[in-house]
Amino acid sequence: MSATRLSDRDLLAELEPVAEEQLLQHEKIAEEWFPHDYIPYSMGKDFDTDPWTPDQSRVSGVAQIALEVNLMTEDNLPSYHREIYSMFAHGDGAWINWVHRWTAEEGRHSIVLRDYLVVTRAVDPVELERARMAQVMQGYDSGDKRTLQGMAYVAFQELATRVSHKNTGRYCDDPVADRIMSRIAKDENLHMRFYRDMLGAAMHVDPSAAVEAVVDEVIGFEMPGAGMRQFLTKSAQIANAGIYDLRIHHDDIVWPLLRHWRFFDIEGLDAHAEQRRDELAEFMTQLDAQATRYEEKRAAREARRAARAN
Repeated sequence: MSATRLSDRDLLAELEPVAEEQLLQHEKIAEEWFPHDYIPYSMGKDFDTDPWTPDQSRVSGVAQIALEVNLMTEDNLPSYHREIYSMFAHGDGAWINWVHRWTAEEGRHSIVLRDYLVVTRAVDPVELERARMAQVMQGYDSGDKRTLQGMAYVAFQELATRVSHKNTGRYCDDPVADRIMSRIAKDENLHMRFYRDMLGAAMHVDPSAAVEAVVDEVIGFEMPGAGMRQFLTKSAQIANAGIYDLRIHHDDIVWPLLRHWRFFDIEGLDAHAEQRRDELAEFMTQLDAQATRYEEKRAAREARRAARAN
């Protein structure tokens, strides 16, 4: 393993053959699907003759909030494309082909989610469009991440999105929503695998830089929807419902990837990377403790609520 830290351009060039293999593998296993196959269009009505009212929704409360947050997150695809293009586009081969393939597949997610929400009248379509306008106009800025940081972030983010989508579908108690969210989650899982395996390859090419990138992104992680209106309030409600909380983030997102990379067994690190890895170990201990405290507080709230009900 080389101790030399590569430039982003040199790193992408070094990893180009692996990216080509991963792209070909992705194309073999990715399933073609069509958003219109998932929408119950027979439920549709004209809004000019039958305006939307809250009682028409087949989902409510936290389920409605989670679906909206998921859609607003998917709606920022133009910004995400710009970000991954700037981080990963290299030459005219596998990297640029992956960027375009990823973008095309991600585009289906907002299509199917919006059609479901509008056709089933799950949300106010006027407010939904206003929220989309605000979200896309605000855009998303990764903060000028280097290539390895971007690779680490999207590996964690794609897995987090997969889990969030899957849990949202289950929570909705609506078989149509569950089927849609499960289908989207399958895409997110394949996207995660590409970035996960590319970062794994990078750990053999530039291990110290890759380790530091992982530490940066785990400690500073935020979901891409963090900038949307009332995100903190909505994410707290989503967490309280058990759709996506600290325990899920710790157990089902961060640790599975760290274990896959055998992160704490990587050899050949320089002194600074070793120090950063120790920093992440301490952070994970603290995150686990925070998750436990949150679970205890949630259980206490539920117990008090049950006691009042009786």
